[in-house]
Amino acid sequence: MANKEASVAELTDKFRNSNAVLLTEYRGLTVAQLKTLRKSLSADATYAVVKNTLTKISANAAGITSFDDELTGPSAIAFVHGDTVAVAKILRDFAKANPLLVVKSGYLDGNSLTAAEVAKLADLESREVLLAKMAGAIKASLFGAAYLFNAPLSKAVRTVEALREKQESAN
Repeated sequence: MANKEASVAELTDKFRNSNAVLLTEYRGLTVAQLKTLRKSLSADATYAVVKNTLTKISANAAGITSFDDELTGPSAIAFVHGDTVAVAKILRDFAKANPLLVVKSGYLDGNSLTAAEVAKLADLESREVLLAKMAGAIKASLFGAAYLFNAPLSKAVRTVEALREKQESAN
């Protein structure tokens, strides 16, 4: 009994301290496949095979009730501590290569996610790509501003030069 209480406390902490939680069913995957998946997720998430009853108790204790109906069959959860989009992409890509892995649902920023919403999350560009695009846009707008500030100066110089040349040719 104390062992179960410790497991519930540990799972509850994981639910509370995760950026997001993605629920999967792994029925039919081999131990080697699960190990490969864990390794690919390790930078951004902890992937744990869980007992449904203890998980339901833990999730409810953390204020998450959206998994209650989803906790059937062999379940495993990705507790995300890094980039949620990256984890969703890894799960999607792994599921394409190993159709026995099924992403059932998720929980992000206080909202429950359906399997379709998790798939949409996986389609987003990574944080690094979005930051690079933003930096490029900022750089382009700064270049444009610098050009606009320099344009009147260069126009004035060309006008003065044209007037000087006209005056010289008139003399």
